[in-house]
Amino acid sequence: MIKLNLKFISFLLILLFSACNTENKKPNVIIIYADDLGFGDVSAYNQGTLNTPNIDRIANEGIKFTNGHSSSATCSPSRYALLTGSYPWRNSKAKISTGASMIINVDQKTLPKMFKASNYSTAIVGKWHLGLGNGQINYNSKISPGPNDVGFDYSYIMPDTQDRVPTVYIEDGYVKNLDSNDPLYVSFNKNFDNQPTGKTNPEMLTMKWHHGHFNSIINGISRIGFMKGGEKAHWSDVDMADHFLNKAKSYITQNKDKPFFLFYSMQQPHVPRTPHPRFKGKSGMGPRGDVIIEADWCIGELFKTLDNEKLLENTLIIISSDNGPVLNDGYYDDAVEKIGNHTPSGIYRGGKYSLFEAGTRVPFISFWKGVTKPKTSDKLISQIDLFNSLSSIIESKIKTSDSYDLSELLLKGDGKEREELILEASGKTALKYHNWVLIPPYKGKAVSTYTNVELGRSSSFQLYNLKTDPSQKINLVDQEKEKLAELLKIYNKVVND
Repeated sequence: MIKLNLKFISFLLILLFSACNTENKKPNVIIIYADDLGFGDVSAYNQGTLNTPNIDRIANEGIKFTNGHSSSATCSPSRYALLTGSYPWRNSKAKISTGASMIINVDQKTLPKMFKASNYSTAIVGKWHLGLGNGQINYNSKISPGPNDVGFDYSYIMPDTQDRVPTVYIEDGYVKNLDSNDPLYVSFNKNFDNQPTGKTNPEMLTMKWHHGHFNSIINGISRIGFMKGGEKAHWSDVDMADHFLNKAKSYITQNKDKPFFLFYSMQQPHVPRTPHPRFKGKSGMGPRGDVIIEADWCIGELFKTLDNEKLLENTLIIISSDNGPVLNDGYYDDAVEKIGNHTPSGIYRGGKYSLFEAGTRVPFISFWKGVTKPKTSDKLISQIDLFNSLSSIIESKIKTSDSYDLSELLLKGDGKEREELILEASGKTALKYHNWVLIPPYKGKAVSTYTNVELGRSSSFQLYNLKTDPSQKINLVDQEKEKLAELLKIYNKVVND
């Protein structure tokens, strides 16, 4: 009887010990980052007419933030802010990157460095667009500095964007599948001899350029910049989503037995929009709608992988976008003509490149099975805050000064929120404070000539109360002099700090 009791007690202790270990185990973290996906493009937000069932499932079973923001209305600055926990406008180099040197300093604090310090494996798969190397890049040898120099153990990236050269993948600093007998040359200044371009050889194009994208032609699409050689290394545009998805899934399965941080940086729905034939025509909205459906499917497949590997109970998933939406962004692809009743920006004004709300108010979702409960939160949170919030969740002491610890908000949808946020678009900044937005005067066009996006620029101050006027139709600058003075004081304090 005593022996039986001892065995039973031992069994209970083992169960208790296992439960404690599971409870104390640090979660895997996956950030899924879309490219130019608008607040209204995710059907869980009940704004547009596209259907995104896989993202919706995660949103509806997790925490859906309706007041979540990227730092900026363009891609490179937002990626910089997310990975460094710092405002991009504090760094003069943190602008849209085109064949430029890396804009993250190798000595800076970064999310992957923070995770590595806590014994995580770290990886980025997908779009990088934060610059590479120092000065002129030689793509025929190891490229450094790059993602591996700022904390990523593994990196499989496109260097900039799908509409820019070089149209090759880079794995841990080396161009994938590059033949040494066919070196790769890249220039953003002038074309190489006898190389066709969108301007000189329009008959070679399968997608007509609208503005800016008229240089080297690869796969029937003219790009920004010029390239020559490296034929075997060229990517296939229509297979890109599958390619990155498979790399992300492979990383998960290979690292499932230890904590990992994965930055899954998707290319959709950035131009050129090149859906795989499986998704072509599925949305009825042209290629832009099709690649959003494709991206939703990819997220669903990644979710299935986590489920199959029994990792959902120990993985925090965060889904967001680098900036708001844009329709015509360089190619004729029917994005404007076939938009129908869909509203990529939802009820909000502006979009990509804009200081208005839709420039940075983006889908923002957190999910951790068994930890997050279904909730919709209207509290203010920024991607900058992921640094200190995730640091607290994995019990790291590494923090940054611009990031807020909103870990309780990220996991519960309630608790402390950010009070103020400096928004950025093309080097210009504005203040969001609770439900108020202050936009200082700026010179320049009010509406972008090519994209037809309202940029938020005016020769005078703009002041909006989002609580009563979420679409920013009424400028209250003349009626709210005291509020203007209050917000201007806060704005100046933050930007001059």
